[in-house]
Amino acid sequence: MPREFVITEIKKRNGRILPFDQEKITNAIFKATNAVGKPDRVLAKKLSDQVVSILLQRRIKLPAVEEVQDLVEMVLIDAGLVDVAKAYILYRQKRKELREAKQIAFGIYDELKLSINALKVLESRYLSKDEAGHITETPKQLFHRVAHNIALADKKYSNKAGIAETEQAFFDMMTSFEFMPNSPTLMNAGRPLQQLAACFVLPVEDAIESIFSAIKDAALIFQSGGGCGYSFSRLRPKGDRVKSTHGIASGPVSFMDAFNVITDVIKAGGRRRGANMGILRVDHPDILEFITSKEKEGKLTNFNISVAITDKFMKAVAKNDEYNLISPRTKKVVKKLNAKKVFDLLITMAWKNGDPGVVFIDEINRHNPTPRVGLIESTNPCGEVPLLGYEACNLGSINLSKMVTNGRVDWDKLGNTVRKAIHFLDNVIDMSRYPLPQITKMVHANRKLGLGIMGFSDMLVQLEIPYDSVKAVKLAERLMRFIKRESHAESAALAKKRGAFPNWVNSIYHPKKKLHNATLTSIAPTGTISIIANCSSGIEPLFAVSFVRKVLEGQELIEVNPYFEKIARERGFYTDTLMRKIALQGSVQGMKEVPKDIQRTFVTALDIAPDWHIKMQAAFQKNVDNAVSKTINFPSSATPEDVERAFLLAHKLKCKGLTIYRYGSKEQQVLSFVGQPEGKKAVAKKEAPVRPEQEYCPTCEL
Repeated sequence: MPREFVITEIKKRNGRILPFDQEKITNAIFKATNAVGKPDRVLAKKLSDQVVSILLQRRIKLPAVEEVQDLVEMVLIDAGLVDVAKAYILYRQKRKELREAKQIAFGIYDELKLSINALKVLESRYLSKDEAGHITETPKQLFHRVAHNIALADKKYSNKAGIAETEQAFFDMMTSFEFMPNSPTLMNAGRPLQQLAACFVLPVEDAIESIFSAIKDAALIFQSGGGCGYSFSRLRPKGDRVKSTHGIASGPVSFMDAFNVITDVIKAGGRRRGANMGILRVDHPDILEFITSKEKEGKLTNFNISVAITDKFMKAVAKNDEYNLISPRTKKVVKKLNAKKVFDLLITMAWKNGDPGVVFIDEINRHNPTPRVGLIESTNPCGEVPLLGYEACNLGSINLSKMVTNGRVDWDKLGNTVRKAIHFLDNVIDMSRYPLPQITKMVHANRKLGLGIMGFSDMLVQLEIPYDSVKAVKLAERLMRFIKRESHAESAALAKKRGAFPNWVNSIYHPKKKLHNATLTSIAPTGTISIIANCSSGIEPLFAVSFVRKVLEGQELIEVNPYFEKIARERGFYTDTLMRKIALQGSVQGMKEVPKDIQRTFVTALDIAPDWHIKMQAAFQKNVDNAVSKTINFPSSATPEDVERAFLLAHKLKCKGLTIYRYGSKEQQVLSFVGQPEGKKAVAKKEAPVRPEQEYCPTCEL
């Protein structure tokens, strides 16, 4: 009896062979019926059955995409659905024009169906170029370059390692956008620089040689594509005596200016401006100058700054007591200040322009994995990785929007992706060429990883869970507990093959838990990599449901959250007029055209009360080895008292740090509404919709 003929694969335009999925044909036909105001999924399924039947009759075992699309057109016309066929043909033509526009605009053949903005980011920062600046690789070739280079690390541990198999797994994970490594890995893997880490902390000691050595080292790190954090708490205060010269010290803030200047001079990896985190302990004598150092916009523009808050200080705040300022040089008390007044100043400055943030330094050190190696004094520029001096950490993020199947979290797929991602990131450590020998030594001694997530907001939308809900917070905690468990299990498996990290004997895990890495998890902001993956940023909520972006040659396009657009079309309330109306204020709250349940699901950052932002950060932090980078968004109408409540809640819920931003408190911000939002709504004008910067991701934080 002859074997039944079936179609299992399809050939894409780029020659890639993928599994055949009839549901995609059904969806394409359904979209065409929807486009003419006649949504009919039953009809779409019936017609896609006809397309597959014709393929089977013709015994086309490996159909090409274009061949299938031609058959769809024929079936629609034969069924008398001329208007639907026309909509489908127009869609095909638009897709063709978009592919051609991408190639003309960027000189890139896009095999991966990337967005215009993703291609713009890849073209400007990631793709290899020749000396004349011409692009020499496609996005697909970029991921091949990275996957091959990172897979080679397996040879260090076994001559029998299946490099080709590992390379394919890494390549598939990236090109499906289920996982993305940090920017330096994408930029530099398999290229001469080969510096793959994103986050560094440099020690700054109280000596002129140490200060300027750190500036030189920072320049090398910026040049290689990384960012730096520093604690300036060891520097003697302004006006203190300098014994060697009989002079007077200028203090930490003055030296921060020097770090700021060198950052301006050197672009990170030649692709982007470098970034810094400056930290000063709250008990340093210059703390008031530090807190107000960014009061005027334009000062220390290359720095995020945070005050290292101690438990002792927070107790003094609660009691309205004085606390001690201690000289880092003499270790003696030099002055007392009222803790509540200092806290109020910090709150006022954060309310005014977002700086400074805080790091709860004692909470950080309670979770220091290697306390006998040293105390943690600083973090990387966005605060998600507390590090010792000369440590570095390479980051990567799992795209949770790809971890939903049939309206449920696909835990098996997520677990499998976590394990592959940990393998990938551990290999990065071995393949990276670090800018300083001290960094190489520390990195290999502790082997810290920072696996995080992006697309969390997209996942919630697919699950129909509002961001500001108990259900969402519980899911956040469950997700991160699962990711931590799987990542630690993979690190333990690597320890059996590759050994424990060298400082394991000095770690909190010794002797009970043998791991290959001192830390495994961290949640980063994922700015540009979430643009490439076309997903929401980090654990941030949506910032806008719809907005206008300038693209090629100044052309303006309405960009709509894809999940919102899909639902709007399926439920019949999608119109171009509505999308433009939404773009005026970003939010759909209070819009009579949008059903109430959809309004509830598609809440945006400024629709959400600050307490929910903090509860979400705390829920993730419970199961994150390192820390969580998240922006707590406030409307422009928020008061300093609102900000104070947020800081106190973050401390109570054991967050490791906090960054707040009150909308409109800076002249330059990533995304702007037309007017200042009042409460939860923006004051909108028809002629000027929401406009992001060129590289703004629809859900990046401010």
